[in-house]
Amino acid sequence: MGAEGVSDQKVHEDPEFMARRDEARQRIDALTGAVGGAAEDRLAWFHAVYREAGGDPAAIPWADLAPKVALLDWLGQNPGNGRRAIDIGCGLGDNAQALAQAGYETTAFDLSPDAIAWAKRRFPQSPVHYRVADLFAPPSEWSGAFDLVHESYTVQALDGDLRQRSVPAIAALVAPGGRLIFFNRSRPEGASAEGPPWPVMPSEWRMFEEFGLVLTNETEIAVERPGRTIAHVLAVFERPA
Repeated sequence: MGAEGVSDQKVHEDPEFMARRDEARQRIDALTGAVGGAAEDRLAWFHAVYREAGGDPAAIPWADLAPKVALLDWLGQNPGNGRRAIDIGCGLGDNAQALAQAGYETTAFDLSPDAIAWAKRRFPQSPVHYRVADLFAPPSEWSGAFDLVHESYTVQALDGDLRQRSVPAIAALVAPGGRLIFFNRSRPEGASAEGPPWPVMPSEWRMFEEFGLVLTNETEIAVERPGRTIAHVLAVFERPA
């Protein structure tokens, strides 16, 4: 479903692409905010990653140029039928496109104007409403407005105060009767993490229940990459109508 028509595994099996990614990672890991620190530094780092990529998706560590397979599998059983969806931290737009193709009236946003411009270039005829916006200061009309909220890889990229604040901010987007899909790297409860990213623990994703959501499904998913297997969780929550 990506513009290049690849699976989310393909770029990881492309030696040239991954060599460029490794080179870019060394550069962006040296930027202020790369490993957390002050909230403003971490947010500025996201801007810098897109700004300095020079149009090369290999320089965006989380860009697979295709929707997440776990999302596609879920959407196959849960079509939109015109309901409203929002994609958090949409990056280059692949997951947002999958939501729209599954029949959701889709809004997608990112903190970075460069990311939004890039997504629009990749999908020039897209029905997705791409917006520059901040999860921590969203438009007021988004509060409780979405039947489906999709969060993939945002929480794991945050640490400290930003990570704590992200849970209520995400939960606030879910409409009565709506659902949240949460897909992030995972780690056992109490296990240490050297990030970024910082995989989430069960107690962290279950915090959504403190903000009016009910956990309805929790699935462990092993994502295969060349030479390694990465633990993920797909958790689905609902807000009572």
